[in-house]
Amino acid sequence: MTDFPLAIGQGYKLGAMPLGRPMETIDEQIVRAPLAVMFSLALDVERWPAQLPHYRAVRFLERSREGGGIVEMAAWRPFGALRWPTWWVSQMEVDPAIPAIRYRHIRGITRDMDVAWTFENLHDGVRVRIVHAWDGPRWPLIGPSAAMHVIGPVFIHGIASRTLAGLASAAERKSNGRTVEEDNRAG
Repeated sequence: MTDFPLAIGQGYKLGAMPLGRPMETIDEQIVRAPLAVMFSLALDVERWPAQLPHYRAVRFLERSREGGGIVEMAAWRPFGALRWPTWWVSQMEVDPAIPAIRYRHIRGITRDMDVAWTFENLHDGVRVRIVHAWDGPRWPLIGPSAAMHVIGPVFIHGIASRTLAGLASAAERKSNGRTVEEDNRAG
């Protein structure tokens, strides 16, 4: 984990998710829990290490008034008994009206990667989709190829799929068996 100076309190408007880049990964899952429960867990990134064994640390370096900010994350990418350490810093934007959470990686090997978490209410749960889009590292000749064939499918998908599955499991436990329809009628 690193320290570096940042401006305090500025909001982050990352805009629409840029698609059509050389590397795109999609992780999606139907979660049998109310949307509000899943969105809350996805938003509470500082608690991820307590809920997700592959996360080493998460901390805000700066918080915006809107709920996002600059967030530093460190995770393990397991390979059997071996664990490869990963690290990145992202701008984080939260839009509860959509609802969506957007990230743009600003430090680490995945610099300039864009990420979107979207949540779609269903009658029996919520569809959560995580999209990563990136041109690849700034390595001459092999950057996009490394992103498409190794970094995206092995590291990005490997971490994102575990994150989504872990948060989905936590949301389902937290909802205590309530169906989404029961939750919607109660609220």
